[in-house]
Amino acid sequence: MTEEEWLARIAVDPRVMTGKPVIRGTRLTVEHILSLLASGATVEEILREYPGLTREDIRAGLLFAAKALADISFVPLTERPA
Repeated sequence: MTEEEWLARIAVDPRVMTGKPVIRGTRLTVEHILSLLASGATVEEILREYPGLTREDIRAGLLFAAKALADISFVPLTERPA
């Protein structure tokens, strides 16, 4: 599958979830899927919780997030003295 085909699985529509990127055909935001993964949920657990979701949808969300972050500059965080 090409990168374009993966990214086609993600939709951004101001009428759906206030324009947040979602898995196409669902109201599941990419942010929510990433939060589940970051909280320790496995792909299998997420797929069981959301039967309409596919492994490919999750991978597409990860690719979308990676592409979005590639266009952002970050200022390094420094520790504050105690």
